[in-house]
Amino acid sequence: MIDWSKVQKILIVKLRSIGDTVLATPSLIVLRRFLPDAKIDILLEDRIAPILQGFEFVNEVITVNGNSLASKLRVALKIRRVGYDVAFNLHGGTTATFFVAASGAKHRVGYKELQYSFIYNHLLSSAADFWGRDCTHSAEQQLALLGFVGVPVEDRPLSQLAVQDGARKTLFEKISKVFDFSRHIALIHPSATLETKKWPIGNFARLAEFLYEIGLQPIAVGSREDEELLKRLCEACRIPLITTSELTLPETVALAKEAVIFVGNDSGIAHIAAAMQTPLVVIFGSSNINHWRPWTNAPHEIVHKNMPCQPCPGYVCKEFDKPRCILEIEVKEVMEAVERVLFKAYRSFIFSQKIGPGL
Repeated sequence: MIDWSKVQKILIVKLRSIGDTVLATPSLIVLRRFLPDAKIDILLEDRIAPILQGFEFVNEVITVNGNSLASKLRVALKIRRVGYDVAFNLHGGTTATFFVAASGAKHRVGYKELQYSFIYNHLLSSAADFWGRDCTHSAEQQLALLGFVGVPVEDRPLSQLAVQDGARKTLFEKISKVFDFSRHIALIHPSATLETKKWPIGNFARLAEFLYEIGLQPIAVGSREDEELLKRLCEACRIPLITTSELTLPETVALAKEAVIFVGNDSGIAHIAAAMQTPLVVIFGSSNINHWRPWTNAPHEIVHKNMPCQPCPGYVCKEFDKPRCILEIEVKEVMEAVERVLFKAYRSFIFSQKIGPGL
């Protein structure tokens, strides 16, 4: 077991997507709480790293270009020089294992199922074994690795992010020309990594119209790769819809903070909204709800279809000619969920905490 009284430097390796990274924040929180004076660093892919720049629970966000061998070697040399006492693989992939090995840490923590598990000297059988139940959330799976080696994790903190200095200012510089400052913001994210997780754009158009009709200003966001998707959404709408693919991750965090509700597919942006304690409605298709539900205590609902084949890997639908799990969710179901969540948010005074009209 680890003698934590002698631990001064910890490395967390998390080379995954936006949502995975957001769901690693509970682990960072418990580590900082347990070792307030330790150096706690996290290794992220450079495209994801901005979301945790300046995060109060870590000392340094180390970045790597996962497609560049030169970048990997530079980072390997850098972390070797630091001399970490403990390294956690919260990612699971072979590249993450390479960095754990390169760190030279005395204590290397991962799951037994990992490829090249001989690299590690602290191996947990499964999160289910640690928590004593079969269904575990992504955040719990990461916390389990820390708890396994003696870090107190029983309270399972919520995911958490913070608005970075200047992000709110640059956000409104980008949208102020078209923004209706008399309305509260409704944040929409119509994209997802897989087609089996994408609710139809026509449905999002009707949803945006509904949000506008009840007095909100819908803003739909996406990445540069989503520009055509956002264009189609805008063309399908009969209301003044704001769409943007230009926001940085810190600006997206700031927008989620300002919004009174998030509505969208299961995605990293949904987890950002959850981490900002923004009320949310998440539309699930093929994904595992137990594993990927919002890790928040803000008012929220999940809209999905109960199907015997759900969840599935989601790369293609193997049961039907099209992914019925996401396509058969009706607009009315999502609208009703929005109404319920907004009512809960109003009752809990979340509206009063948002800047809202007069931004």
